Amino acid sequence: EISFLSLINIKNSFISMSNNKFQELKAVISELREKCPWDREQNFETLRSLTIEEVYELSEEIINKRHEGIEEEVGDLLLHVMFYSKLGEEKGKFSIESVIKKLILKLKRRHPHIYRKEKKITSRQVESNWEKIKRTEKKSKNTLENIPNSIPPMVKSMIIQKKVKSVGFDWEEKKQVLRKIEEEYKELSQEIKKNDHQENIKNEIGDLIFSVINLARFIGIDPEESLERTNMKFIKRFNLMEEMIEGEGKDLKKMKLEEMDKYWEKSKEKINE
Repeated sequence: EISFLSLINIKNSFISMSNNKFQELKAVISELREKCPWDREQNFETLRSLTIEEVYELSEEIINKRHEGIEEEVGDLLLHVMFYSKLGEEKGKFSIESVIKKLILKLKRRHPHIYRKEKKITSRQVESNWEKIKRTEKKSKNTLENIPNSIPPMVKSMIIQKKVKSVGFDWEEKKQVLRKIEEEYKELSQEIKKNDHQENIKNEIGDLIFSVINLARFIGIDPEESLERTNMKFIKRFNLMEEMIEGEGKDLKKMKLEEMDKYWEKSKEKINE
């Protein structure tokens, strides 16, 4: 039988082990920074693109539901967090400890329903409150301030839509969003029929994509994940189509579209996703 004191000791052992591993990781980062020529050359700017790459690698593992891969990519992101913190420490600006301290304070500040014992609220209200508190902290006058320009357009659309939702600017029913998509599709079709204003067509395509993203967000689906799933599915099917054509001794580049379509349908049947 395990006593209460034994459970406390086990808990303390786990905390001690975690802390030891954290300190060991800090030591490894410092050693690499000191002794490795590549690590010595890095700065905030050189790491930026690498960090973005790591985020997309993590995203791919999540989409493919590869838990071992997710674990590894999370570790790579942690490496970047530790590296940035080491650079901040060298400049005397911040450290991993100050990063963690500020994060804890922010989380408690933005969850008053937990840490200030306010009334229980729904998940949607939590999201709305987070945005309101964030705007107060950043002293933003407008809802759509402080959105980084470097964010990919699809992600930026999601952020914009979530922010305006936090102040009540949102659809009431999904059929309203579907009607908006139909409306934007008609407007795009009309511009294409005119065939004389590329700029107008470009604008209408943007409006249509924005509306589709809005629908995905409204019904709780990540549009970027959906698109990536389609990308991966298309690649698989197209690769199989090429293999079938090559297997029959034919040249894809010399085939007519009608003939290609037959092989495409066959590949769809074999990769039915």
